[in-house]
Amino acid sequence: MQRLLLADGIPDRFRGSVVALGNFDGFHLGHQAVVGRAVARAAHEQRPAVVATFDPHPVRFFKPDAAPFRLTTLDQREELFAGAGADAMLVFDFGAPLAATSAEDFVALLAEKVGATAVVTGEDFTFGARRGGNAVVLRELGAARGLSAEGVAPVMLGEEPVSSSRIREALGMGHCATATRLLTRPFAIRGTVQHGDKRGRELGYPTANLTLGSYQRPAYGIYAVRVRLPDGSEVAGVANVGVRPTFEPPVELLEAYLFDWSGDLYGQEIEVALHHFLRPERRFDSMDALSLQMRSDEAEARRLLL
Repeated sequence: MQRLLLADGIPDRFRGSVVALGNFDGFHLGHQAVVGRAVARAAHEQRPAVVATFDPHPVRFFKPDAAPFRLTTLDQREELFAGAGADAMLVFDFGAPLAATSAEDFVALLAEKVGATAVVTGEDFTFGARRGGNAVVLRELGAARGLSAEGVAPVMLGEEPVSSSRIREALGMGHCATATRLLTRPFAIRGTVQHGDKRGRELGYPTANLTLGSYQRPAYGIYAVRVRLPDGSEVAGVANVGVRPTFEPPVELLEAYLFDWSGDLYGQEIEVALHHFLRPERRFDSMDALSLQMRSDEAEARRLLL
């Protein structure tokens, strides 16, 4: 898997590619259908399969004050695209120049600068200044440039289509199982372990602490989690996501306690996958009451994961 940028030019070996085009934040079932179609077509035609995504997300450009909403980082998406069989990830830098690009000029960019032969999108995909382009426009404009285009229908789960918005809503309510079904994997937060105030260590529960950054905030509370360590191994654990109302001042963190593991993770990157929501975050009147609840949370997480 190679990460491509237009500013660097597209290597000759990736020209003539079949491009899956979309935001693909979360890479959920619907996104997987689009990328899967592009990968299958590329294999049939013996062409490279490239997944094109946008970073930052267009919403962040148009609404810079919007609350954090990302489901995946760019690095996470790259790994997911590779796992789906893509040969490269093309990252469009979404800033003022791209936002002002007309639908016609964007199709020209795909045909000429990217060198795409075919483009696969979701049927509801829009592009170009003021959303002037859609799947139908892409087919019409692309045909004039020898660029074929096809749209993939939304994937339905229940009576509604799978969408990133639906996943965000599930996470906000602590519905891990729903988010996992839509994503086909648990929602996972990746970040660098930082030093905390050592409160967990004092209570017998040393934690690996992460900031939530640009991620969608799941419901604040306690989760049964699995943690992927820097060496690729995975450890079960229990985590608090929230502001720790028992302590002052409130600090928003993800604090993960890893079962039956010891070591130094400071400054290293880990990924914490939320498997089960155990209970909402709450304030305790004493350290003894908090410690007792933490032991109960640990036992429940072990029951669910081990």
